[in-house]
Amino acid sequence: MPRASIVVPAYNAAATLGATLESLVRQTLGDFEVVVVDDGSSDATGALVRQLGDPRVRLVRQNNRGLAGARNTGIAHARGAFIGFCDADDLWQPRKLAAHVAHLEANPQVGLSYAGSAFIDAAGRPTGHVQRPRLRGITAAHVFKRNPVGNGSAPVMRRAALDAIAWRPAGETARDWWFDESFRQSEDIECWLRLALTTDWEIAGIPGALTLYRLSAGGLSANTDAQLASWERMVAKLSPLAPAFFDRHAPAARAYQLRYLSRRAISARDGARAAALALRGARQSLRPLWEEPSRTLVTWGAAAVLGLAGPERFATTEARLLRRAA
Repeated sequence: MPRASIVVPAYNAAATLGATLESLVRQTLGDFEVVVVDDGSSDATGALVRQLGDPRVRLVRQNNRGLAGARNTGIAHARGAFIGFCDADDLWQPRKLAAHVAHLEANPQVGLSYAGSAFIDAAGRPTGHVQRPRLRGITAAHVFKRNPVGNGSAPVMRRAALDAIAWRPAGETARDWWFDESFRQSEDIECWLRLALTTDWEIAGIPGALTLYRLSAGGLSANTDAQLASWERMVAKLSPLAPAFFDRHAPAARAYQLRYLSRRAISARDGARAAALALRGARQSLRPLWEEPSRTLVTWGAAAVLGLAGPERFATTEARLLRRAA
């Protein structure tokens, strides 16, 4: 039995999956498997996996069930005591799996281990932006407000922690659910927050930007309404589990979520949308301004400048600031 498993959900991912798998088979921890779940692809995703010819990489095919459904199928087929996740357009640094497994083995109370992420563009080039999250003392409030895990390609989880949040909804005959398949967005934070609220497993991070997270220009801003609606549905679903918790933390968490969506709109050069989201966030709560004044003010300022100067002038100003920061 492999010591660890890496689940790769893949839907029409032939353009990027090769690079993803190359990064995974180069992991310095040798005792692992990769479970690629072809989620009803119509391109060469499945053929690419078969052509790889690496016995550590297994292909599971299913009709399309979405990202959460592909992850669930991967978990069901995984054989390792530790299970990591890597989306089919992201990359892992070679030492990532070894670092997380060592972290989990040294800390038996930790159920979810994560690290920071460096961002790459659609062509795989570094953007210069790096997520450096809080690593210790993580509470449910931290997950709700700031989601230090960051993205679905960052965590490596203990199988026992996943099984602590598993359930089988009515009508499901194939396997359990760990991620909620009724969500097409926010399924990852829903899972992390449910783990924090309903179990004693701890969530903790390790240093380094060990995931390369790919930004897709087409998805940066167009779906901010859908992202916000999905986040709100997550809140509505989990609120009955801890009403007092959500009453206390929801306004600030909503403000942080709106700030995040504003930054996505800024990246997509949608100034009007960025400004509207930033204003909505400020009306919800000023806690992000008190807790993270620099990041909040930069977001507000960037949204304002983008709206006034337009995308071309804003891009020039942004590039100049990035060069000075470097």
